[in-house]
Formats: sequence, structure tokens, C-alpha cells
Amino acid sequence: MESATSGQIASLITDTEGSSAVLKGAFVTYCNEAKIMQGVPAEVLDTYTVYSKETAEAMTRACTETYNADIGIGVTGTMGNIDPSNPDASVPGQVYFAIGVKGEIQSYYIELEPQPTRLAYKLAVAKEIYDELMKRIS
Repeated sequence: MESATSGQIASLITDTEGSSAVLKGAFVTYCNEAKIMQGVPAEVLDTYTVYSKETAEAMTRACTETYNADIGIGVTGTMGNIDPSNPDASVPGQVYFAIGVKGEIQSYYIELEPQPTRLAYKLAVAKEIYDELMKRIS
């Protein structure tokens, strides 16, 4: 379930021939309401804010359960600007993500250096997630 990366991770996976053998689906949940609609408990968002490891973990859990998948990823954060919908919680460059592998969820936090474009932010986050995922499944 992607928020900050707005589908970039799913896009990179599907750029690979045969990706349908490993990708069951993806959610892009750019607003809090979308996260709730896809199974993230509102209580998590209210208690910890949308930008938290708890939210990333809940996103991972929700997508893994929805797709009955062995692996799930949740990513939330602020790329280059303050989120007007969540101004008190957003700090540009802070990203939280979680990776679930066979029910075991591990969360991560990164602080990105300023990037020249939003795409550069998304690709930087995607690389961090890829690197951590490879550590988990290798």
C-alpha cells in the first residue's frame, strides 16, 4: 500500500516481464480516507498520525490480508513539502515504511536529503524499500 510513493513501487515491479506472477495488486492511498477504506484502522491514524511506523505497519497488514499475500509493503511520508491535510505531522523528507514477510512485519524510518524532483524522492524511497526487502527474502 503506497502513499508517499503514489504507485511508483508497483510501477517499477510491473516494468519487469512476468511481474504478474509475483504482484497480486497494489493500493495507492494518498489521503487518510483512502487508507481507512482499504483497512487501515482510523484509530491508528488518530493516535499515531498518518506519518508513523504504526501507520506503515497497518498499511502493510491491510494489503497483505486483502491480497492474501506472503509479502506486503506499506509506505507513508512527506516528500518535499508540508502536507496541508496533516500540517502538524508532516516533515519534508521523513518516510516510514514497513515490510511484511509471511506475517512478520518490520518497520523502517528514513530521512531523505532534499531531492530535485518528486520523482527523485519516489525513486530514492523505492530503492531503500527494495534494499530492505532483498535483505528480508534473501
